[in-house]
Amino acid sequence: MEKNVRPGILYSCYSHVSREGEQFIPEHYFSYLLAGSMEIFAGGRQYTFKEGEYRLYRKNQLARFVKRPPANGEYRAVSVLLDKETLQNISNEHNLHSRKPYTGENIPTLPPNNLFSNYITSLKPYMDMEQDLNPVLTNIKVKEAVMILLETNPSLQDLLFDFSEPGKVDLEAYMNEHYRFNVDLPRFAYLTGRSLATFKRDFEKIYHTSPSRWLQQKRLSDAYYLLKEKGWKSSDVYLEVGFKDLSHFSFAFKKTFGMAPSAVAAQ
Repeated sequence: MEKNVRPGILYSCYSHVSREGEQFIPEHYFSYLLAGSMEIFAGGRQYTFKEGEYRLYRKNQLARFVKRPPANGEYRAVSVLLDKETLQNISNEHNLHSRKPYTGENIPTLPPNNLFSNYITSLKPYMDMEQDLNPVLTNIKVKEAVMILLETNPSLQDLLFDFSEPGKVDLEAYMNEHYRFNVDLPRFAYLTGRSLATFKRDFEKIYHTSPSRWLQQKRLSDAYYLLKEKGWKSSDVYLEVGFKDLSHFSFAFKKTFGMAPSAVAAQ
């Protein structure tokens, strides 16, 4: 299960391997893994998040997660959303601003320290409470997380207080790396630093077809390879290559290749 314990604080708990459906990270968030492990693919890199580790997730990126519980146990993690409004308020109150472009990792591992461990301990009562908590108190906890991050990792000031929109990037390189992510065209446009109209125009200049058609063909080609050469099951393939549901995938696959995915896997 996954629940918002309080606005800005998220508690995750799974007894089975879980693949996340949400693949867009809209805001920064600070996370601690209480039990289990997580594999993360983002920015062309594979990360492994282990029990007892702290991570900061950079906003405006696509990521794929696989959460694995420990043997005979549950996967458990707590995350604190560092929302834009709170960060802007801190920036104005303490005159904190991004000084130069952040050049660190998209999902940096943060060395453990007493401030982190004491902070996570202070969040545990919130996970157990049934009644609603005063949102002012929750906001204080989010601000506390930000100030602890700055105290222990001063270079994060350039990341946390950069409020600019994503800049224009190499469209061909970005799409070739991220086409399996199941996000809509406006999101792809935003992440490549373009309006939707400009995104479509630039895309067709490069690929000589529409983004929707290109995405479907790329995903179906990958699916065919995984079914035929790797022996994957249809129920695993459709999520891996970026389709929302199995029925849509099966319909599109049969229309393109003239046979059902299961028939290809059985060959």
